[in-house]
Amino acid sequence: MQQKGRRSRAAVPALAGNARMARQAERRGAILAAALEEFAASGFAATRLDDVARRAGVAKGTIYLYFNDKEHLFQELVRAELSPIVGAVATPQMAQLPPQAIAEIIADIFVREIFGTRRKDVIRLVITEGARFPKLAEFYYHEVIERVMTALRPILTRAVERGELPNDALARFPQLLVAPALVALVWNSMFDRFAPLDVRDLMRAHLDLLFGERTSSGKSARNSPRNSL
Repeated sequence: MQQKGRRSRAAVPALAGNARMARQAERRGAILAAALEEFAASGFAATRLDDVARRAGVAKGTIYLYFNDKEHLFQELVRAELSPIVGAVATPQMAQLPPQAIAEIIADIFVREIFGTRRKDVIRLVITEGARFPKLAEFYYHEVIERVMTALRPILTRAVERGELPNDALARFPQLLVAPALVALVWNSMFDRFAPLDVRDLMRAHLDLLFGERTSSGKSARNSPRNSL
């Protein structure tokens, strides 16, 4: 009985610690969510930590328990929102797929997980304010762009060597795969109220230009025997 009682007493601090960590994670998440709202509404330069704290329902000093300053807050926002997306692309399993399948997965991830969510506002902020705040652009490049390019280049190079691509353009410029994603983000922020853009169809049309339209069998028409004669 005494041993059981000791185990029960020992579990109390552990449970309290878990509850404290859960509260801290919840508070940190609330601050990040509030920061995204403020950055999207006001831009990086005009956003004040007082406004972030008010929106998150915490004291301004609480923000400094989790983030050193506004720049660090933005960096952690990028990590929280976009690093998991990058991780889904840069996997050993992805590297085993044909290049067209990879491109289709990336397009689907962009439409569903970025353009269809508030994550697009993070990228939009980098586009609009990266030149004014080069450290933010540099961080975003290393955290997102560089990781994706590093994962894609060897895959596309091998595809060229195996004859799966008509030339080495994609291997030299993997940026071509995501070019319409940037177009969609810029168009959405500037012209969408005049002429809404079907982003999914845009991405599909782009892949058709790169790889050829898919036949009824699911294969690229560009690589079909009829088109190779």
